[in-house]
Amino acid sequence: MTPSTLAASSASASGDAPHRNLNKKDYQTLGLSALGGTLEFYDFVVYVFFANVLGALFFPSDMPDWLRQLQTLGIFAAGYLARPIGGIIIAHFGDRLGRKRMFTLSIFLMAVPTLVIGLLPTYATIGVAAPLLLLLMRVMQGAAIGGEMPGAWVFVAEHVPQRNYGLAVGTLTAGITGGILLGSLIAVAINTHYRASEIDAFAWRIPFILGGVFGLISVYLRRFLEETPIFKELAARKKTAGELPVKTVLREHRPAMLLVALMTWVLSTTVVVVILMTPTYLQKVFHVPAALSLQANVAATLTLTIGCAVCGWATDRIGTKAVMLMGWGGLAITAYLFYLNLPGSPESLVWTYALVGFFCGSISLLPITGVRAFPPAVRFTGLSFAYNMAYAVFGGLTPIIISLWQQHDLMAPAHYVAAMGVLGFLLGFWPLASRGWQPARG
Repeated sequence: MTPSTLAASSASASGDAPHRNLNKKDYQTLGLSALGGTLEFYDFVVYVFFANVLGALFFPSDMPDWLRQLQTLGIFAAGYLARPIGGIIIAHFGDRLGRKRMFTLSIFLMAVPTLVIGLLPTYATIGVAAPLLLLLMRVMQGAAIGGEMPGAWVFVAEHVPQRNYGLAVGTLTAGITGGILLGSLIAVAINTHYRASEIDAFAWRIPFILGGVFGLISVYLRRFLEETPIFKELAARKKTAGELPVKTVLREHRPAMLLVALMTWVLSTTVVVVILMTPTYLQKVFHVPAALSLQANVAATLTLTIGCAVCGWATDRIGTKAVMLMGWGGLAITAYLFYLNLPGSPESLVWTYALVGFFCGSISLLPITGVRAFPPAVRFTGLSFAYNMAYAVFGGLTPIIISLWQQHDLMAPAHYVAAMGVLGFLLGFWPLASRGWQPARG
């Protein structure tokens, strides 16, 4: 079968007529995928909102505070280190056995350990087994999220008509980042409605139990999704990966891996520095009240979520290259606008944080370009391997780099985020980043 024939049959299989719009089934697929992504990412990040409580409950009371905090954050980091392993394994079977099976498995692997964390006995009850079990559950969460995000991007991209490709992938990414917003809101609600003693006694369990239960509900709902038309076509014509998919990726698709890795560096910076680290930075460096810093962070996370969808929509209208130049260029400019004017007034703090958060929505450009960079037979593995390996490196090193740099220059976050904005801007000129959908390559 020639490449052009396979392209035509793949387009036909997905119902991707040139002028087809999103239909009811597309909306169902996108809605269930985005909902699952929100809940799964919430399950992954809710740990950080209760890290101090978990540290006090799962480690000896006579342990120095700095050591307890270090070990608690170490368990959090273990989830990131497990991402590449889970991503590679889940993606391998996603390219061999089907997208849907692994898409459902990943959220199951996230829901169960999240529920278990909410039910775990503390150190006072079972001693050293408590932190060990917490570590095990965190590793399982990391493995699950490593397969979920690339799997969700590929699953949706191979379902929707290509004229709405950017909007669909951007909206899905918005749903995933919405998990951070949901975690933040739940944390605020718990801390508002319960006293500190009640949180230590039982209320800390509520977010984890809720996340586990809703995750299992999402597992059930994903039963109603169908396998992607493109994978069905590959399977029918026995065009699925004939060898280990990761072997093919490493041998034949190094430029695509490099593109995804560099864009992951930009993505991890926006999420880790702007969204996760900045509230603490505001409190420690500029003595911004905790309530105000969290309020501003919620505003930035909300605009990040909106920005992901807007960015995806714009790529369908004016092209990926133009959006990369405007989105990442805007991130570099607004990063300085935000950080150089700190602390400012409460109003200026909120709106400038929200503005840079909106341009952080350019992170949806990673899946938009990354999915198209690999052929269908190894698409899941290629995207997952490059993304998770890069995130483990850059996501882990970025806080260390910022912390050391900040000792010499308090504006280190501004410089680092702006530098990543420039990198994203320059990647916009790489033809591989803006090439069109090529289902025939496989």
